[in-house]
Amino acid sequence: MSAASAPLVTVVALCYNHARFLEAALTSISAQTYSNLEVILVDDASTDDSPAILRRYAAAHPSWQLHLLPENVGNCRAFNHGFRQSKGEFLLDFATDDVLLPERISQQIRQFAQAGPRCGVVYSDAELIDEDGRHVRNHFRRDARGQLHPLPASGLVFTEVLARYFISTPTMTMRRAVLEELGGYDETLAYEDFDFWVRASRNWEFHLLPEVTTQKRLHPQSMSRKGYRPHDPYLASTIRVCRKALALCRTEQERAALAVRVRWELRQAIRYRNRPEARALYQLLRELRGVRPLDWLLALAR
Repeated sequence: MSAASAPLVTVVALCYNHARFLEAALTSISAQTYSNLEVILVDDASTDDSPAILRRYAAAHPSWQLHLLPENVGNCRAFNHGFRQSKGEFLLDFATDDVLLPERISQQIRQFAQAGPRCGVVYSDAELIDEDGRHVRNHFRRDARGQLHPLPASGLVFTEVLARYFISTPTMTMRRAVLEELGGYDETLAYEDFDFWVRASRNWEFHLLPEVTTQKRLHPQSMSRKGYRPHDPYLASTIRVCRKALALCRTEQERAALAVRVRWELRQAIRYRNRPEARALYQLLRELRGVRPLDWLLALAR
């Protein structure tokens, strides 16, 4: 792909109190081998030194846009703010506690070209790192030959998305047309990825690039560490997305896949004594005609 024909890719870099990790994240944007980039920095009213670091990088890269939000609005609204300012044919939702490997965008744009116009999302493997940047593990398991095992779903993945988590969110690059069709992220939700996967995969293909393209940082403040705990702040949003998914299901196979997801969420809600959410999930499982004897017994004990 020549530089002249390379589509514009927008990196919406979202920051909230990422000062400790911010320089590594921003340097990884400037180190990309892909040149046709639009960079939009969005700070969600950080209370640490993040704004000062962002100003410094924006001054060093005059083409980068900097948006310092006056109040904390959450990830969905912050991303939509950047999305509305963007022009790229493809977009990355990049949390600035993570790191992009240098070939990330080049590799994924080549994958879009190979997959064709119905490919709405390319996702990849990720290296999970700790707060100090040390390797923890990869997102996907590999066999003795280094091959992904089992091979993650690729193509029309709606049924797989309903049943289980398998996509590493920070590795996704999204086609602009998908986000426009969906109206961006749902700003009424506490988090974005499950809802995006469900709504986008109904009509668009997701394709796997089986390479490590991103370092995802694990630390106590990351969103992934707050779920499935007492008073889970994201569980109410998960229930709402499951109801959206039910409305999108067309076959019994899809409904059965959603029942697998709802059953898992129900058991986590019961385990951590999130009682109102457990009742709502049990009712949804009944609507899916997916209640099993153990589900009924657990619901009695909640």
